[in-house]
Amino acid sequence: MACSFIHAQERPPIEIFSPKDYGAETQNWSISQSKENYIYVANNKGLLEFNGANWQLYMSPNETIIRSVNVIDNLIYTGSNREFGYWQRNKLGQLHYTSLSKKLKVDFLEDEEFWNIISIDDYILFQSLKRIYIYNKTDASYSIIDSDTIIYKIFKVDETIYYQKTKDGIYKIENGASKLVSNNVILKENRLVNIFSINSHLLIETENNGFYVLDNGILSKWDIPANKKLSEVSVFRSIRLKDHSFILGTRSNGILHLTADGTINYNIDSVHGLSNNTVHGVFEDAENNIWLALENGINCVNMKSSFSIYTDEEGKIGTIYTSSVFNDNLYIGTNQGLFYKPQGKKEKFKLVEGIQEAVWCLTIIDNTLFCGHDTGTSIINNHTAEKIKGTQQGTWNIKPIDKTDLLLQGNYDGLYIIQKINNTWVFRNKIKGFNLSSKFFEIYDGQIFVSHEYKGVFKIDVDNDFTKVLEIKKDPDLGKELNSSIIKYNNDLLYIHKKGVLKYNTKVNKFLKDTVLSTLFTEEDYTSGRLEFNKETNTLWCFSLKDLNYISPGKLSNIPKVSKIPYSKSLPRGLTGYENISYLNNKKYLIGTSTGFVVIDLDKGSNRAYDISINLITKQSIISSPEIVNKNTNGGFKNKDNNIEFTYSVSEFEKYLDTEYQYQLEGIYPNWSNWSARSKTLFENLPYGDYVFNVRARVGNTITKNVASYSFNIESPWYLSKTMLFAYVFLVLLFSLIMHNIYKRYYRKQREALLQKTTRELELKELENKQQLMRFNNEKLRQDIDNKNRELGISTMSLIKKNEFLNSIKKELQNIDDINNIKHVIKIVDRNLNNTDDWHVFEEAFNNADKDFLKKIKIEHPALTSNDLRLCAYLRLNLSSKEIAPLLNISSRSVEVKRYRLRKKMDLPHESSLTDYILEI
Repeated sequence: MACSFIHAQERPPIEIFSPKDYGAETQNWSISQSKENYIYVANNKGLLEFNGANWQLYMSPNETIIRSVNVIDNLIYTGSNREFGYWQRNKLGQLHYTSLSKKLKVDFLEDEEFWNIISIDDYILFQSLKRIYIYNKTDASYSIIDSDTIIYKIFKVDETIYYQKTKDGIYKIENGASKLVSNNVILKENRLVNIFSINSHLLIETENNGFYVLDNGILSKWDIPANKKLSEVSVFRSIRLKDHSFILGTRSNGILHLTADGTINYNIDSVHGLSNNTVHGVFEDAENNIWLALENGINCVNMKSSFSIYTDEEGKIGTIYTSSVFNDNLYIGTNQGLFYKPQGKKEKFKLVEGIQEAVWCLTIIDNTLFCGHDTGTSIINNHTAEKIKGTQQGTWNIKPIDKTDLLLQGNYDGLYIIQKINNTWVFRNKIKGFNLSSKFFEIYDGQIFVSHEYKGVFKIDVDNDFTKVLEIKKDPDLGKELNSSIIKYNNDLLYIHKKGVLKYNTKVNKFLKDTVLSTLFTEEDYTSGRLEFNKETNTLWCFSLKDLNYISPGKLSNIPKVSKIPYSKSLPRGLTGYENISYLNNKKYLIGTSTGFVVIDLDKGSNRAYDISINLITKQSIISSPEIVNKNTNGGFKNKDNNIEFTYSVSEFEKYLDTEYQYQLEGIYPNWSNWSARSKTLFENLPYGDYVFNVRARVGNTITKNVASYSFNIESPWYLSKTMLFAYVFLVLLFSLIMHNIYKRYYRKQREALLQKTTRELELKELENKQQLMRFNNEKLRQDIDNKNRELGISTMSLIKKNEFLNSIKKELQNIDDINNIKHVIKIVDRNLNNTDDWHVFEEAFNNADKDFLKKIKIEHPALTSNDLRLCAYLRLNLSSKEIAPLLNISSRSVEVKRYRLRKKMDLPHESSLTDYILEI
């Protein structure tokens, strides 16, 4: 059995302004609009002004509740307790109040309040509950119409003023006097809400009994379909719109939209978007938006918005993944099942029997509605689902195979074939050899292309009967691309990812970037590569961060046309990667979201250009509070007032039309700033000079018609004034004169110092020459020492060789048998070996080479003998024991003994080297 849910009623967008937003009391009473499209609201705390970006509160002139407001010409008239007058903008852009009642010296009734203000010809009428004050603008006079009973409301119908006296009837004002129109008992016992003109008759609306027609004094009920509903609600305020329909504001049921033929189109209350159900005032602005003054807050209903919203308040439908119109029924597939309702009717969505799981696709093929869902594929017939047996895995999508009775479907685990046999679609087979999830696939150029977000794009060759895979090729150029997709459009195969749109080229068997289609989105605006093709309109849709884009065939060429529809970030959106859009009728499309759906009407799309204006300019300094500047004249600011703030806006009130601003400051910032939603900017510490501030706006995708500009100048600082410049010139001249004299003295001293320096340099040069001579002498001495050292070395070696030679002769002589004959010769050899003259020659040469060594060592070690000193001299020359032995005419062993004894005399430690010690002295 099918389940029913809430009524599928799409409603226009509603912009809600809370007391926190506009900065005043909760209760509001009346609304009007100026020629600049500014909105004015009568609030308990004062008069509210809204320029499209910012709210401004002007406190009530006598600190009472403002009950009524009406913009007439360039003046904003308001009425409150025992007070009425008008507000006018001064040269600084601020509203200033003028009390008419005080100028006219009106004598008010006790606790009299003004609930309505109406303009007709040169008169303005202020209505309280007991009087109507008629103010003549021409001669600034006034008259009064009194009433014994309560004057509930006053109405303007076809340039005639009507009003109701309770318990009395309807009157009109002619020539400044009251005239009874009808005292029908219905009009006496029912409070009237409004009076309209319809077919040259008066259409009279009551609070609790609906509408009546007054024709030639005869009152009759207006026979419309809405009468039953109107008898159940209490209407407090109403207006007739420019399209001749009606908005009825109730006391506790929000608003009703009544068509011109008397049918209630929809009801909007706090459940369906209003901030409060009690409506005190209704107003239609220049853009056909409906403004509501509520018991709690201010609402703006975008009646002409191209978007209308259906919200699943109860959460029983879920996120919409797909939708389709079939057999005059609207089907939506969600994560909770498949639902339907008759298209265009305000009926409830019902659940299709048999599908209570995630639905991924709704495809119409061969006049049959196929539904791909979490457990397979079903055919929808008479609101029931008949599952095609054989497929257990979920079905992502279903596509026809050209010129056959076969359908190809992509499932969680690969590709499947279903076939039509005897007018019945049945499961035939799974294509063997490919088991990857096939969410996006197409048949193109004799191959099956499958795009897998985590693995890439595969080209699959299958046999002619679609039973098995012959070959699988992975595209080497395309890898992992989250939220990418593949689709066939106008006989082209397209692959979409964040870098753009690629088109498959059969000549090179590669995907190549398509420059035209890639303008659908930029990499910065990319959200998902999911594309949706609509067969009825031959359009290809794409979602990006800020726009809803679509491609349609070119009218005069084969080049496709790319169109962009502003799609506000505040609009409901679907799950990324599962975006979907389907065609309804009459250029209306349904977009599935996570909370219901959005219907977009392309006929209502407007590229209207708006104007931007600079609202407020304030100058600031460190030591003073901000000061408002006259924006109508070029500004000249003191140097200390170099912090300047600009506030600007576009009078645009659509909830789902984003407004962004861009500015430049010629003179310091020549480039335009980045787009921003901020409607003010502050320039701090500006240097002196001339500037031009320019600002423009982008409403949706449309740039404002104008660029608002303001030229101003910041004075140079006091230290750069003309007087100071003359002073600077005088000081420079004086300084130059002083510096000239200083430099003269300086250079004179420099010359004297130079002479002294030259003299010193000559003396230093002479000294250097002497030092150079000394260095030459020292060098000569070092050469002499080196020569003597060489001589000493040669002498020493000669002695060594001589003694070695004599010793060798001695040994040979000693080996001769006749020793007696050679003793004399041996003595001569011994005398030569022990010749002291050799030592004295060596000693003298040694002292010349190593002056004072022998004295130093004798002082250090007084116990040393001459033989010890002789050994020290030989060690000083770094001679070995073997070389010393011939000089001392002893054996090498004896030299070692002498060295040992010498160590003992010097008291050297055992580990110290005797030679190193002598060399270090």
